[in-house]
Amino acid sequence: MEQSKSVKNADILLQQYAAVADGITLLFSDYVEVIIHDLDSQSVVYIANNISKRKIGDPSSLEDVNFDQAETVIGPYEKLNWDGKKICSTSVVLRNAKNTPIGMLCINMNTAPVEAAQEALALLLPIKNLIPQPEKLFHDDWQDKVNSFIHAWLASKHQTISSLSQQEKRLLVEALFDEGAFKGKSSADYVANVLSMGRATVFNYLREIKKARQK
Repeated sequence: MEQSKSVKNADILLQQYAAVADGITLLFSDYVEVIIHDLDSQSVVYIANNISKRKIGDPSSLEDVNFDQAETVIGPYEKLNWDGKKICSTSVVLRNAKNTPIGMLCINMNTAPVEAAQEALALLLPIKNLIPQPEKLFHDDWQDKVNSFIHAWLASKHQTISSLSQQEKRLLVEALFDEGAFKGKSSADYVANVLSMGRATVFNYLREIKKARQK
């Protein structure tokens, strides 16, 4: 029954909001993505203009979200993307005919181009209204934590993802392992995607690391 309910809600979300997501991203070209989350399955069901390297079916990290009855919009708030660039995000609570929350429409904007011309475009940036990343919404956002760790590690080595050798990528995978980054669902796939590595390569590294730690 729960699975049937989740499928039904996901269908509603796609039928009613997928076109909205596409329209938003068409308006803002390459700088905005829109992700639709199904609250029942706690997974991503639609992505328009993917800039976060997430995939359909990825966990949403929205467990135990408690919405006020009148709450419809959360944000804007700031987070870090996989490439280390800041993203300004707003999340909209999607409800069914009974006013029950069934989904979340998250609008993520890459603000780097705007920040480069901040003085001229200051009125377009919601900087003054930014609130801390809502703990109730992203209390288990392992992807954001992985992004933050990767770019802190890169900064300490004066490196970029594109400049890393294969051996340096292995060292980064090992550092991520020590940090507990691979406890999240699909985390190995996500790291492989961000580091432009084969999924099998990441799993091989993890096996080698675990084997070495057991000695």
